[in-house]
Amino acid sequence: MLGKVKLGDETGRLEALRRYQVLDTDIERPFETVVSLVEDILEVPICAVSLVDADRQWFKAQRGLDVCETARDIAFCHYAIQQEEPMVVTDATQDPRFSANPLVTGEAHLRAYVGIPLVSPDGYQVGTLCVMDTRPREFSARDLKILGKFAQLVVDELELRIQAGSDQLTGVMARHNWVSMVKEEIQRAARNANLLCIALFDIDRFKRINDAYGHPVGDVVIRSVIAACQTELRAGSKLGRIGGEEFAILFTECALDQAVVAAERCRRAIERLALTGPDGEYLEITASFGVAPLFSYALSPEELIELADRALYQAKSGGRNRVEVGQVINTFYPGTA
Repeated sequence: MLGKVKLGDETGRLEALRRYQVLDTDIERPFETVVSLVEDILEVPICAVSLVDADRQWFKAQRGLDVCETARDIAFCHYAIQQEEPMVVTDATQDPRFSANPLVTGEAHLRAYVGIPLVSPDGYQVGTLCVMDTRPREFSARDLKILGKFAQLVVDELELRIQAGSDQLTGVMARHNWVSMVKEEIQRAARNANLLCIALFDIDRFKRINDAYGHPVGDVVIRSVIAACQTELRAGSKLGRIGGEEFAILFTECALDQAVVAAERCRRAIERLALTGPDGEYLEITASFGVAPLFSYALSPEELIELADRALYQAKSGGRNRVEVGQVINTFYPGTA
Protein backbone atom coordinates (compact mmCIF):
# COMPACT_ATOMS: atom_id res chain seq x y z
CA MET A 1 0.00 0.00 0.00
CA LEU A 2 1.44 3.36 -1.04
CA GLY A 3 -0.34 5.57 1.44
CA LYS A 4 -2.67 5.77 4.40
CA VAL A 5 -6.08 4.18 4.17
CA LYS A 6 -8.62 6.78 3.06
CA LEU A 7 -11.85 6.50 5.00
CA GLY A 8 -14.86 8.74 4.41
CA ASP A 9 -14.16 9.54 0.74
CA GLU A 10 -16.95 7.53 -0.89
CA THR A 11 -16.61 9.24 -4.26
CA GLY A 12 -12.91 8.42 -4.44
CA ARG A 13 -13.53 4.89 -3.22
CA LEU A 14 -16.09 4.20 -5.95
CA GLU A 15 -13.76 5.65 -8.57
CA ALA A 16 -11.01 3.33 -7.34
CA LEU A 17 -13.36 0.35 -7.56
CA ARG A 18 -14.47 1.25 -11.09
CA ARG A 19 -10.90 1.65 -12.30
CA TYR A 20 -10.57 -2.10 -11.90
CA GLN A 21 -13.51 -2.65 -14.30
CA VAL A 22 -14.30 -5.88 -12.49
CA LEU A 23 -17.94 -5.51 -11.48
CA ASP A 24 -20.28 -7.97 -13.23
CA THR A 25 -17.44 -9.76 -15.03
CA ASP A 26 -17.28 -13.49 -15.64
CA ILE A 27 -15.72 -16.13 -13.38
CA GLU A 28 -11.90 -15.91 -13.25
CA ARG A 29 -9.64 -18.66 -11.94
CA PRO A 30 -7.31 -16.59 -9.66
CA PHE A 31 -10.21 -15.34 -7.53
CA GLU A 32 -11.88 -18.74 -7.51
CA THR A 33 -8.61 -20.30 -6.31
CA VAL A 34 -8.37 -17.85 -3.42
CA VAL A 35 -11.85 -18.54 -2.03
CA SER A 36 -11.39 -22.29 -2.50
CA LEU A 37 -8.11 -22.29 -0.56
CA VAL A 38 -9.50 -20.09 2.21
CA GLU A 39 -12.51 -22.37 2.53
CA ASP A 40 -10.26 -25.40 2.96
CA ILE A 41 -7.58 -23.87 5.18
CA LEU A 42 -9.92 -22.14 7.65
CA GLU A 43 -12.65 -24.80 7.36
CA VAL A 44 -15.43 -22.28 6.84
CA PRO A 45 -18.68 -22.96 4.97
CA ILE A 46 -18.79 -19.52 3.33
CA CYS A 47 -16.06 -17.41 1.74
CA ALA A 48 -16.27 -14.56 -0.77
CA VAL A 49 -14.41 -11.83 -2.58
CA SER A 50 -16.93 -9.04 -2.00
CA LEU A 51 -16.75 -5.75 -3.88
CA VAL A 52 -18.84 -2.96 -2.39
CA ASP A 53 -20.54 -0.82 -5.03
CA ALA A 54 -22.68 2.28 -4.42
CA ASP A 55 -25.80 0.37 -3.45
CA ARG A 56 -24.84 -3.32 -3.47
CA GLN A 57 -22.12 -5.79 -2.67
CA TRP A 58 -21.18 -8.02 -5.59
CA PHE A 59 -19.24 -11.29 -5.25
CA LYS A 60 -16.40 -11.75 -7.71
CA ALA A 61 -15.95 -15.25 -6.30
CA GLN A 62 -17.80 -17.10 -3.55
CA ARG A 63 -18.33 -20.43 -1.87
CA GLY A 64 -21.40 -21.37 0.14
CA LEU A 65 -23.71 -18.64 -1.16
CA ASP A 66 -26.54 -18.99 -3.66
CA VAL A 67 -26.56 -15.33 -4.76
CA CYS A 68 -24.07 -13.19 -6.69
CA GLU A 69 -24.91 -9.94 -4.89
CA THR A 70 -26.91 -8.42 -2.03
CA ALA A 71 -28.13 -4.97 -1.16
CA ARG A 72 -25.39 -2.92 0.44
CA ASP A 73 -27.48 -1.90 3.44
CA ILE A 74 -27.60 -5.48 4.76
CA ALA A 75 -23.99 -6.37 3.88
CA PHE A 76 -21.58 -7.04 6.72
CA CYS A 77 -18.85 -5.90 4.31
CA HIS A 78 -20.42 -2.43 4.18
CA TYR A 79 -19.30 -2.05 7.79
CA ALA A 80 -15.95 -3.76 7.27
CA ILE A 81 -14.74 -1.21 4.70
CA GLN A 82 -15.40 1.63 7.14
CA GLN A 83 -12.52 0.62 9.39
CA GLU A 84 -8.83 -0.05 8.80
CA GLU A 85 -8.55 -3.22 10.86
CA PRO A 86 -10.18 -6.57 10.06
CA MET A 87 -13.77 -6.71 11.24
CA VAL A 88 -14.50 -9.73 13.40
CA VAL A 89 -17.99 -10.77 14.51
CA THR A 90 -18.03 -13.90 16.65
CA ASP A 91 -21.81 -14.04 17.18
CA ALA A 92 -23.99 -11.77 15.05
CA THR A 93 -27.04 -12.35 17.26
CA GLN A 94 -25.19 -10.54 20.06
CA ASP A 95 -24.01 -7.64 17.89
CA PRO A 96 -26.49 -4.71 17.78
CA ARG A 97 -25.41 -3.89 14.20
CA PHE A 98 -26.50 -7.30 12.93
CA SER A 99 -28.87 -8.98 15.36
CA ALA A 100 -31.91 -7.94 13.29
CA ASN A 101 -30.18 -8.33 9.93
CA PRO A 102 -32.17 -10.58 7.53
CA LEU A 103 -28.97 -12.50 6.76
CA VAL A 104 -28.88 -13.41 10.47
CA THR A 105 -32.58 -13.90 11.17
CA GLY A 106 -33.43 -15.49 7.82
CA GLU A 107 -32.51 -18.69 5.98
CA ALA A 108 -28.83 -17.76 5.61
CA HIS A 109 -28.52 -18.05 9.41
CA LEU A 110 -25.20 -16.18 9.54
CA ARG A 111 -23.50 -16.05 12.90
CA ALA A 112 -19.74 -15.47 12.59
CA TYR A 113 -17.96 -13.15 10.15
CA VAL A 114 -14.48 -11.86 9.37
CA GLY A 115 -13.85 -9.25 6.68
CA ILE A 116 -10.36 -8.17 5.58
CA PRO A 117 -10.53 -4.91 3.58
CA LEU A 118 -9.19 -4.99 0.02
CA VAL A 119 -7.09 -1.82 -0.11
CA SER A 120 -6.07 -0.32 -3.45
CA PRO A 121 -2.54 1.11 -3.77
CA ASP A 122 -3.96 4.61 -3.41
CA GLY A 123 -5.60 3.73 -0.10
CA TYR A 124 -9.23 3.01 -0.95
CA GLN A 125 -11.04 -0.01 0.51
CA VAL A 126 -12.97 -1.36 -2.47
CA GLY A 127 -14.32 -4.47 -0.79
CA THR A 128 -13.31 -7.39 1.40
CA LEU A 129 -12.12 -10.94 1.45
CA CYS A 130 -14.59 -12.34 3.93
CA VAL A 131 -15.44 -15.63 5.61
CA MET A 132 -18.67 -16.52 7.38
CA ASP A 133 -20.03 -19.34 9.49
CA THR A 134 -23.52 -20.43 10.48
CA ARG A 135 -22.47 -20.95 14.08
CA PRO A 136 -20.78 -18.63 16.59
CA ARG A 137 -17.03 -18.89 16.23
CA GLU A 138 -13.79 -17.37 17.45
CA PHE A 139 -11.04 -16.52 14.95
CA SER A 140 -7.38 -16.70 15.93
CA ALA A 141 -4.58 -14.28 15.12
CA ARG A 142 -3.28 -16.96 12.74
CA ASP A 143 -6.64 -17.04 10.94
CA LEU A 144 -6.52 -13.27 10.46
CA LYS A 145 -2.92 -13.41 9.24
CA ILE A 146 -3.80 -16.05 6.65
CA LEU A 147 -6.80 -14.05 5.46
CA GLY A 148 -4.67 -10.91 5.25
CA LYS A 149 -2.18 -12.61 2.93
CA PHE A 150 -4.94 -13.92 0.69
CA ALA A 151 -6.57 -10.47 0.65
CA GLN A 152 -3.31 -9.02 -0.67
CA LEU A 153 -3.31 -11.67 -3.40
CA VAL A 154 -6.79 -10.51 -4.42
CA VAL A 155 -5.63 -6.89 -4.63
CA ASP A 156 -2.55 -7.93 -6.61
CA GLU A 157 -4.81 -9.75 -9.07
CA LEU A 158 -7.06 -6.70 -9.40
CA GLU A 159 -3.99 -4.59 -10.15
CA LEU A 160 -2.91 -7.07 -12.81
CA ARG A 161 -6.23 -6.50 -14.57
CA ILE A 162 -5.28 -2.84 -15.00
CA GLN A 163 -1.74 -3.61 -16.12
CA ALA A 164 -3.01 -6.11 -18.68
CA GLY A 165 -4.14 -3.14 -20.73
CA SER A 166 -7.41 -4.46 -22.17
CA ASP A 167 -10.92 -4.49 -20.80
CA GLN A 168 -12.02 -8.11 -20.57
CA LEU A 169 -15.65 -7.52 -21.54
CA THR A 170 -15.09 -5.38 -24.63
CA GLY A 171 -11.46 -5.92 -25.66
CA VAL A 172 -10.78 -2.17 -25.86
CA MET A 173 -8.08 -0.46 -23.81
CA ALA A 174 -8.52 -0.30 -20.05
CA ARG A 175 -8.52 3.11 -18.36
CA HIS A 176 -4.92 3.11 -17.12
CA ASN A 177 -3.46 2.24 -20.51
CA TRP A 178 -5.75 4.59 -22.40
CA VAL A 179 -4.75 7.54 -20.18
CA SER A 180 -1.06 6.60 -20.55
CA MET A 181 -1.50 6.53 -24.32
CA VAL A 182 -3.13 9.99 -24.28
CA LYS A 183 -0.13 11.34 -22.37
CA GLU A 184 2.23 9.95 -25.00
CA GLU A 185 0.12 11.31 -27.85
CA ILE A 186 0.03 14.79 -26.29
CA GLN A 187 3.83 14.75 -26.20
CA ARG A 188 3.94 13.52 -29.81
CA ALA A 189 1.50 16.22 -30.89
CA ALA A 190 3.69 18.87 -29.22
CA ARG A 191 6.81 17.64 -31.02
CA ASN A 192 5.09 17.59 -34.42
CA ALA A 193 2.67 20.51 -33.99
CA ASN A 194 -0.27 18.14 -34.56
CA LEU A 195 -3.92 18.43 -33.61
CA LEU A 196 -5.53 16.08 -31.10
CA CYS A 197 -8.99 15.65 -29.58
CA ILE A 198 -10.71 13.26 -27.21
CA ALA A 199 -14.32 12.32 -26.62
CA LEU A 200 -15.93 10.87 -23.53
CA PHE A 201 -19.27 9.12 -23.77
CA ASP A 202 -21.50 6.95 -21.65
CA ILE A 203 -24.65 4.95 -22.20
CA ASP A 204 -27.77 6.89 -21.21
CA ARG A 205 -29.77 5.45 -18.30
CA PHE A 206 -27.70 2.29 -18.31
CA LYS A 207 -28.55 1.49 -14.68
CA ARG A 208 -32.21 1.11 -15.68
CA ILE A 209 -31.21 -1.58 -18.18
CA ASN A 210 -29.23 -3.51 -15.57
CA ASP A 211 -31.99 -3.15 -12.99
CA ALA A 212 -34.76 -4.20 -15.39
CA TYR A 213 -33.07 -7.00 -17.32
CA GLY A 214 -29.99 -8.05 -15.34
CA HIS A 215 -26.27 -7.68 -15.89
CA PRO A 216 -25.97 -10.26 -18.70
CA VAL A 217 -28.22 -8.08 -20.87
CA GLY A 218 -26.20 -5.05 -19.75
CA ASP A 219 -23.03 -6.78 -20.94
CA VAL A 220 -24.62 -7.39 -24.35
CA VAL A 221 -25.53 -3.70 -24.57
CA ILE A 222 -21.98 -2.61 -23.70
CA ARG A 223 -20.39 -4.94 -26.25
CA SER A 224 -22.90 -3.83 -28.91
CA VAL A 225 -22.21 -0.14 -28.24
CA ILE A 226 -18.46 -0.67 -28.61
CA ALA A 227 -18.94 -2.68 -31.80
CA ALA A 228 -21.14 0.07 -33.25
CA CYS A 229 -18.51 2.70 -32.52
CA GLN A 230 -15.67 0.64 -33.92
CA THR A 231 -17.40 0.47 -37.31
CA GLU A 232 -17.51 4.29 -37.44
CA LEU A 233 -13.97 5.16 -36.34
CA ARG A 234 -10.88 5.44 -38.48
CA ALA A 235 -7.76 3.42 -37.72
CA GLY A 236 -6.01 6.22 -35.84
CA SER A 237 -8.78 6.53 -33.26
CA LYS A 238 -8.34 4.60 -30.01
CA LEU A 239 -11.22 3.42 -27.85
CA GLY A 240 -10.95 2.88 -24.11
CA ARG A 241 -13.29 1.82 -21.32
CA ILE A 242 -12.77 4.15 -18.38
CA GLY A 243 -15.68 3.06 -16.19
CA GLY A 244 -18.65 0.72 -16.06
CA GLU A 245 -20.64 2.26 -18.93
CA GLU A 246 -18.19 5.10 -19.62
CA PHE A 247 -15.89 5.13 -22.63
CA ALA A 248 -13.33 7.38 -24.28
CA ILE A 249 -12.00 7.96 -27.79
CA LEU A 250 -8.65 9.47 -28.72
CA PHE A 251 -8.55 11.22 -32.12
CA THR A 252 -4.97 11.76 -33.30
CA GLU A 253 -4.08 14.30 -36.00
CA CYS A 254 -7.71 15.39 -35.92
CA ALA A 255 -9.27 18.86 -35.86
CA LEU A 256 -12.15 19.63 -33.53
CA ASP A 257 -14.79 19.71 -36.26
CA GLN A 258 -13.62 16.31 -37.53
CA ALA A 259 -13.78 14.83 -34.02
CA VAL A 260 -17.32 16.17 -33.56
CA VAL A 261 -18.39 14.58 -36.85
CA ALA A 262 -16.86 11.24 -35.79
CA ALA A 263 -18.56 11.41 -32.38
CA GLU A 264 -21.86 12.18 -34.08
CA ARG A 265 -21.43 9.13 -36.35
CA CYS A 266 -20.89 6.98 -33.27
CA ARG A 267 -23.92 8.49 -31.54
CA ARG A 268 -26.13 7.71 -34.50
CA ALA A 269 -24.76 4.17 -34.82
CA ILE A 270 -25.60 3.54 -31.14
CA GLU A 271 -29.07 5.01 -31.59
CA ARG A 272 -29.69 2.60 -34.49
CA LEU A 273 -28.87 -0.53 -32.47
CA ALA A 274 -31.68 -3.07 -32.66
CA LEU A 275 -31.45 -4.91 -29.35
CA THR A 276 -34.17 -6.77 -27.47
CA GLY A 277 -34.69 -7.87 -23.90
CA PRO A 278 -35.28 -11.44 -22.65
CA ASP A 279 -38.96 -11.30 -23.61
CA GLY A 280 -38.35 -9.75 -27.03
CA GLU A 281 -39.06 -6.18 -25.97
CA TYR A 282 -37.18 -3.42 -27.82
CA LEU A 283 -34.34 -1.76 -25.91
CA GLU A 284 -33.83 1.92 -26.60
CA ILE A 285 -30.07 2.50 -26.46
CA THR A 286 -28.55 5.97 -26.71
CA ALA A 287 -25.35 7.63 -25.55
CA SER A 288 -24.19 11.15 -24.68
CA PHE A 289 -20.83 12.53 -25.87
CA GLY A 290 -18.48 15.27 -24.75
CA VAL A 291 -15.66 16.30 -27.11
CA ALA A 292 -12.58 18.32 -26.13
CA PRO A 293 -9.66 19.66 -28.24
CA LEU A 294 -6.03 19.81 -27.16
CA PHE A 295 -5.87 23.60 -27.18
CA SER A 296 -2.53 23.71 -25.33
CA TYR A 297 0.38 21.28 -25.46
CA ALA A 298 0.89 21.99 -21.76
CA LEU A 299 -2.30 20.13 -20.86
CA SER A 300 -2.12 16.89 -18.91
CA PRO A 301 -4.37 13.96 -19.86
CA GLU A 302 -6.37 14.61 -16.69
CA GLU A 303 -7.03 18.24 -17.66
CA LEU A 304 -8.10 17.24 -21.16
CA ILE A 305 -10.37 14.55 -19.72
CA GLU A 306 -11.88 17.07 -17.31
CA LEU A 307 -12.73 19.39 -20.19
CA ALA A 308 -14.40 16.55 -22.11
CA ASP A 309 -16.19 15.43 -18.95
CA ARG A 310 -17.69 18.90 -18.53
CA ALA A 311 -18.97 18.70 -22.08
CA LEU A 312 -20.40 15.24 -21.38
CA TYR A 313 -22.20 16.65 -18.35
CA GLN A 314 -23.68 19.35 -20.60
CA ALA A 315 -24.88 16.67 -23.01
CA LYS A 316 -26.53 14.78 -20.15
CA SER A 317 -28.16 17.84 -18.62
CA GLY A 318 -29.24 19.06 -22.07
CA GLY A 319 -31.41 16.04 -22.72
CA ARG A 320 -28.98 13.17 -23.48
CA ASN A 321 -28.33 11.44 -26.81
CA ARG A 322 -26.31 14.38 -28.12
CA VAL A 323 -22.76 15.63 -28.67
CA GLU A 324 -21.41 18.67 -26.84
CA VAL A 325 -18.02 20.42 -27.14
CA GLY A 326 -15.90 21.44 -24.15
CA GLN A 327 -15.70 25.22 -23.80
CA VAL A 328 -12.52 26.78 -22.45
CA ILE A 329 -13.35 29.48 -19.91
CA ASN A 330 -11.22 31.73 -17.73
CA THR A 331 -12.29 30.07 -14.51
CA PHE A 332 -11.26 26.67 -15.88
CA TYR A 333 -7.92 27.54 -17.49
CA PRO A 334 -6.98 31.16 -16.64
CA GLY A 335 -5.42 33.04 -19.52
CA THR A 336 -6.55 30.62 -22.23
CA ALA A 337 -10.02 31.88 -23.16
